[in-house]
Amino acid sequence: IFFVRLQRCLLHRCKLLGHPLLLLRLFNTLFLNLHREGRRQMSGCCWSANSRTVRPGFDSRSPGRPKNSFMVASSHRINLGPLVGAIDQGTSSTRFLVFNSKTAELLSHHQVEIKQKFPKEGWVEEDPKEILQSVYECIDRTCEKLTQLNIDVSNIKAVGVTNQRETTVVWDKMTGEPLYNAIVWLDLRTQSTVENLIDKTPGRDKNHLRNKTGLPLSTYFSAVKLRWLLDNVEPVQQAVACHRAMFGTIDSWLIWCLTGGKSDGIHCTDVTNASRTMLFNIHTMAWDEELCKYFGVPMHILPKVRSSSEIYGLLKAGALSGVPISGCLGDQSAALVGQMCFQDGSVKNTYGTGCFLLRNTGTRPVMSNNGLLTTVAYKMGRDKPTYYALEGSVAIAGAVVRWLQDNMGIISSSKELETLAGSVGTSYGCYFVPAFSGLYAPYWEPSARGGIKQHYYDVRCLLHRIICGLTQFTNKRHLSFAALEAVCFQTREILDAMNQDSGIPLTQLQVDGGMTTNKLLMQLQADILCISVVKPSMPETTALGAAMAAGAAEGVKVWSLEPEDLSAVTSERFDPQIKLEESEFRYARWKQAVKRSMNWETTQNEDTESRGKSLFSSIPLGFYIIGSMLMLVGAKYLA
Repeated sequence: IFFVRLQRCLLHRCKLLGHPLLLLRLFNTLFLNLHREGRRQMSGCCWSANSRTVRPGFDSRSPGRPKNSFMVASSHRINLGPLVGAIDQGTSSTRFLVFNSKTAELLSHHQVEIKQKFPKEGWVEEDPKEILQSVYECIDRTCEKLTQLNIDVSNIKAVGVTNQRETTVVWDKMTGEPLYNAIVWLDLRTQSTVENLIDKTPGRDKNHLRNKTGLPLSTYFSAVKLRWLLDNVEPVQQAVACHRAMFGTIDSWLIWCLTGGKSDGIHCTDVTNASRTMLFNIHTMAWDEELCKYFGVPMHILPKVRSSSEIYGLLKAGALSGVPISGCLGDQSAALVGQMCFQDGSVKNTYGTGCFLLRNTGTRPVMSNNGLLTTVAYKMGRDKPTYYALEGSVAIAGAVVRWLQDNMGIISSSKELETLAGSVGTSYGCYFVPAFSGLYAPYWEPSARGGIKQHYYDVRCLLHRIICGLTQFTNKRHLSFAALEAVCFQTREILDAMNQDSGIPLTQLQVDGGMTTNKLLMQLQADILCISVVKPSMPETTALGAAMAAGAAEGVKVWSLEPEDLSAVTSERFDPQIKLEESEFRYARWKQAVKRSMNWETTQNEDTESRGKSLFSSIPLGFYIIGSMLMLVGAKYLA
């Protein structure tokens, strides 16, 4: 028992999770040898190299080795109690993580990057089959790592799924093949579809459906992506006509495939993902016939809606075949659960590809007057109440790091961004508006485009749809700092909107997500919000939330969600270090930069059209120009 506890301490404190390092192997070898020696001494019978005495049950050809070495190895594997796995399928990567259900300790994980495709400007796609294969790879590799750590994989009692929301997939239920690439939530191809839908609403009100869905009409949500597929992809049209098509967000695609696929796979989704489609009524908690008619979506292609915590089906292949999938949450709802935000008024902010601030509003949906979304937070069981949240969504957070790295070549890694920004400690008056996919909350302005504003003098150039106003003194260090500040300013905007809606100002912000490893970003966030920022020492709260939902499901019940049973979380705190006046000044400058980015796409198109028409917009001027050209040609021939 002492050695098991010591090893667990070593795993946790030395951060050797998921890595079969040499030190850990040596420890395991020492533990096994001492354990075997103890058992031999207790039995009073041990093997002697000189006498070649062989104990019953041992192989004489290999002294000291049991006949069935696998069985003996299994008996020495560490039993940490019930374990729960979590599939975390995000925009840029897939991961599988395994947690101890009693301590919430992360034991091992594996991650695989996902390729994004950009066939046209504003289009973002991913291959559903690549996503599925990455899930199988992550599960298998994580199980291998656990085995190398002498942790018994058979103790994994359930698996949860958390996923990038709104990303849309349509597939053929007879062949199991996707009928088109997954259209990612960031994708902008549906802008004309959204405009057409707004045109047919009373008063051209983009909030026309908000009372039922909690959402404005936007390119962000699944229904308009599905409408585009139905209008533009012939295989989808044919499959729908033949009743072979299935629609779903990434969770539906994965659960269907993992539970058997075309051989009786389970076609379902949970309430949190369904609430992001614009086809789901958040009051009746069911697909809405009127909404489906509005978008022209046949209801027979929709998945069955289930709670966030129940057994959906069993894994049918891979290292965990036979283990139930019993938890499903959209990534932001999973992070809310993982941060233990179960109380009305509790708030978390996740920094991933985008940035998402959620506030638990309890069992009643609260409609925002300040551009926030009303969404389903979770429903922890078939007979459990539904909890709702107000959400502020920022399209571009971590994605700006990839843009600086891949498109601009300014940095080679996310770590370098922190180093560059920290070396100057200021943006030198440079303000970055990363509206590559338009502006989400609180503006919901798809025509906005990213801008960089410099308040000394304005020398503008167009770089990948980014307006730069820079002086000769500005360099990549200042731009790096401005990029981090931009994430914090966007969070400030949605937090201000949330405080106005709730009437109760937030006193501290709980954070999670990949970008929270950047300590400079966390300090900037505290400075710009003028409140403390609290980061848990274990940042994988999204996967933790999915694991908690899976472990707490009826029929599994290895994870208690009772307040007295929840594990205490250690955290790191960042307090404001600048004066309120300076924070407000920088925020006011940022707001000016945002105004400049508004309607940029529309203005550019109008300017182009007006330049094309202005030359001949005056009939006399047109005759004059044409006459002058004829005179020049005539003069040439006369000469």
